[in-house]
Amino acid sequence: MTVEKLNRQRVLHLLDAFARGDLEAALACCTDDVDFLTHAPIDVLPHMVPRHGKQELRELWQTVWSRYSEIRYKAPHILAEGEAVATYMQAYFRKRSNDRIVQFDMAVFYTFRGGLVAEIREIIDSYDLVQQVLEREIGPLIVGARVD
Repeated sequence: MTVEKLNRQRVLHLLDAFARGDLEAALACCTDDVDFLTHAPIDVLPHMVPRHGKQELRELWQTVWSRYSEIRYKAPHILAEGEAVATYMQAYFRKRSNDRIVQFDMAVFYTFRGGLVAEIREIIDSYDLVQQVLEREIGPLIVGARVD
């Protein structure tokens, strides 16, 4: 098996473990000094600050699971080259507070070291995500229109 196919399978294993809530299995796929960075508005999603190391990543993932009761994903595009894997995903998170589904697209880039994920970089459609999390249209707020 090529390193690309192996790393692709490793990413799928991590995603599957996370989606079923097995955070320890997901963390076992990562280096001890794993770096996580997402491009999301941290004023609205303060738990999405950059994370370094398994403990900080565990805390982030625990926060996510405390807010959502179900997590699913579709990964229609996964590209691997050497120690890098790029994914385009559609994510579905069910809110614990009201059972509403938050659905958003994201690109996630993984870098491997020694067969483990050493870096995770996410790019999220944050405009759409924020509207769904807040359950309100944010366009008027952006342009300074009065919101009732």
